[in-house]
Amino acid sequence: MRPKAMTNTQFVDDLTSLMELIMAKLPVLAVGLALFALLFWLAKPIARLVIRPLERTSTSVLIQLVLRRTVTLLLILIGFYIFLRLAGLTQFAVALISGTGVLGLIVGFAFKDIAENFLSSLLLSMQRPFKLGDIIEVSGFLGVVKKMTSRATTLVDFNGDHIQIPNATIYKNAIRNLTANPNMRGFFNLGIGYDADADHAQALALNIVRDLDAVLFEPEPQVLIESLGASSLNLKIYFWVNNEKNSKLKVASVLMKRIVNTFIDENISMPDDARERIIIDQSQSERPPKKEAVSDVATHKKGNRDFKEGEDVSSDNDEIRKQAAEARDPEEGENIL
Repeated sequence: MRPKAMTNTQFVDDLTSLMELIMAKLPVLAVGLALFALLFWLAKPIARLVIRPLERTSTSVLIQLVLRRTVTLLLILIGFYIFLRLAGLTQFAVALISGTGVLGLIVGFAFKDIAENFLSSLLLSMQRPFKLGDIIEVSGFLGVVKKMTSRATTLVDFNGDHIQIPNATIYKNAIRNLTANPNMRGFFNLGIGYDADADHAQALALNIVRDLDAVLFEPEPQVLIESLGASSLNLKIYFWVNNEKNSKLKVASVLMKRIVNTFIDENISMPDDARERIIIDQSQSERPPKKEAVSDVATHKKGNRDFKEGEDVSSDNDEIRKQAAEARDPEEGENIL
């Protein structure tokens, strides 16, 4: 029975020693706990105060959010570390910090793609190669920028489809911004026969292009001979439009229709390369007389053909932007643009 009594006495002594130690440490623990609670409570206000100068210089919502949360978390960790040091748990504090670093590496490797997209979104929000409503082309996808989150950027293409591209893909690939400079060059090809007067055909086509209001005066349009085909002299017609006001495709369509109709009225042949064309040599006296150069202003009426005024060449950009604004977001998350 004596050993049992001794054991009970030793337990009581140990418990008493522990209580005395706790009572001795209690003021220090109270101070540490108070400091931790104070830093925890003040972390967010201090973080907002620290990054306030950045808000005046940076418009990136994502960068401001990340820095605010980083400063907040850092202050909370400092408060917790101080509490552990005052509590005499120095080794535990060091182990906790080391373990946090190792855990961060493990999580970083496990979620590499997520981290890559997040970092790319940070860089894109700082460099801002595009903004909301811009028309961009990335990795073969063309559309209006609707939204950018920390994971992906959403485009609305000209078919009305939503396309989500990971931010890492955007950052690592070439970005074609069609809105930064609204002026765009369009072109199309047209072949005329070798028996046609090339100078006259070029002058006709150039005046028709110049006469369309949607075509810009500067840079000037051009009608050039691009190549010699099997049965045709191939012309290439270049023109410039303001893509925010007029559609390059619609303008090209109107110009092709007008030029073809004019060439038909002027008896300028446009042979088909798929067919064999035989040109019969004529003597100088049998050849049709060379037409005089056309005036600077293209004639709208040729024979029985009347060109329609007011043909629709308007841009579709605003319509796509409207659809993008009204459509449902395919991805939840704060827009950081």
